[in-house]
Amino acid sequence: MSDLNTTNFTNPSTFILLGIPGLEATHVWISIPFCTMYGIAVLGNFTILFIVKMEPNLHEPMYYFLCMLAISDLVLSTSTLPKMLSIFWFNSREIDFNACLTQMYFIHCFSVMESGIFVAMAFDRYVAICDPLRHSTILTNCMVAKIGLAVVLRGCLLVLPYPLLASRWLYCKTNIIPHTYCKHISVVNLACADIRASSYYSLSVTFFVPSMDVFFIALSYIQILRVIFSLPTKDARLKTFGTCGSHLCAILVSYIPDLFSSLTHRFGDKVPLHFLVFIANVHVLVPPLVHPIIYGMRIKQIWDRLLWLFTHKNRRMAILCQTKGPSSPVGLPDMHAIFNVLVYNGFI
Repeated sequence: MSDLNTTNFTNPSTFILLGIPGLEATHVWISIPFCTMYGIAVLGNFTILFIVKMEPNLHEPMYYFLCMLAISDLVLSTSTLPKMLSIFWFNSREIDFNACLTQMYFIHCFSVMESGIFVAMAFDRYVAICDPLRHSTILTNCMVAKIGLAVVLRGCLLVLPYPLLASRWLYCKTNIIPHTYCKHISVVNLACADIRASSYYSLSVTFFVPSMDVFFIALSYIQILRVIFSLPTKDARLKTFGTCGSHLCAILVSYIPDLFSSLTHRFGDKVPLHFLVFIANVHVLVPPLVHPIIYGMRIKQIWDRLLWLFTHKNRRMAILCQTKGPSSPVGLPDMHAIFNVLVYNGFI
């Protein structure tokens, strides 16, 4: 009889995202810092991509990996924030079943990719500091492309079972997800089937992938620290440690919220639900916000290039306003002078 009843269950065509349960009355106020953080994250990551693309001196492995991290952050935050804001602002809680699984895939896939990018960045720092004479021969453009491809494939393949298994379960309990986005564990907990395969697999990925990545990162930095403390001058040690310190801060900002969110969702029965959802939002919001700030402030080349762009823009505007021809209307610069300025600054 139970088998007959099971065959009558059908998956819902849509899920309902509650937002932050218990804080529905404050959704509009919560959306203000969330939207601000998202805007700063998008602006910061696009700025890094733009500067690295425009500055030939930054076409190096470290900045290529930084661009990969920026793209990963943009996808991770954009996969969640637009829908989250639509819930907060317009009470648009419905999400299509397939769209929910797609969102789930992108969130977890790019989280795994981000972890792999940190390993690649640690390897780059290891070669640059411990074997600087061979850095350009080891980390060629071809090698960087292979590492990037391996990071992408690892993320795509490891997370692929998430939506495949979730799509097989029958959701007869409810279609209401007490979350702001389709987090894997929040979705599969709604199933009325034995979800141990999904739960065990996601738990293994959550623990083993970061653990393995942290092991390789720690191994790299142990060797780096040995070299740093053997440098002859204090200034050289501080400069080298400062470059690596930004990388370590970015790693901690990414790993700690993710690990805490995963643990509390599975084992934190006494933790309030709205707190769990808030921590999960921190995981997808704070790292994309903080990474451009950390790297933009700590990496001198990016900061110098950004200042150069602002100062030269103001200087060009001043030159254009001062170059008026005799036959030009009042307030309009002479076209010949404009052309010379554009040629001089490399725009033509």
